[in-house]
Formats: sequence, C-alpha cells, structure tokens
Amino acid sequence: MKIELLYFDGCPNYEALVPQLRRILAREGIEADVQLRRVETQEQAARLRFLGSPTVRVGGSDVEEAATARRDFGLKCRLYWTLSGLQGAPPDEWILAAVRDRARQR
Repeated sequence: MKIELLYFDGCPNYEALVPQLRRILAREGIEADVQLRRVETQEQAARLRFLGSPTVRVGGSDVEEAATARRDFGLKCRLYWTLSGLQGAPPDEWILAAVRDRARQR
C-alpha cells in the first residue's frame, strides 16, 4: 500500500507527522510504503491538488473526506477541522480509516 505525505519546506507539522505516521502503521501491523513528497512551487501545488502541508494520501486519496471538494491549493500549512478543534495534522483515526478502506478495496 502506498501512503504519500506531501509537504513543503518550512512547515513544522509534517516533520512531527512522519514518526507518528510510522508508529500508527506499526501499531496496527500495517505494511505500507510511506513516501515523502516535497512540493516546491505554486504551479506544482495546483497540479498536485496540494491543500497544504502536511497532506496525507492513501492510494492517491486524501485522508480528509471533504478534500475532493476543495480548490484552495497552495504552499501553506494545512489545518484540519476535527471534533477536538483545529489541528496541524490529520487525526490518527482519519489515517487508519483511509488505510482500512484502501485495504478493503484490494
């Protein structure tokens, strides 16, 4: 399974998410190829539909369900609206739900 973490240099939230993401996957016994993908220009952000750093995609799909309707692409730190308030990274539950959904599709 392919998991991408898209980011841009200068965003502190992606750096903290990398080890957290690996811990989540290890704890659940999920083998995945985690790829870091740096976004460097506004044009690249638009082409990749990059909603900000960090963006986590499982099998090419954003872990935030509402992301498909958004168009605010760019080089910026991304905030996630959760039941607990704003967060600088997607909640573990979103990541796990996306991984499990992708595994069922196989």
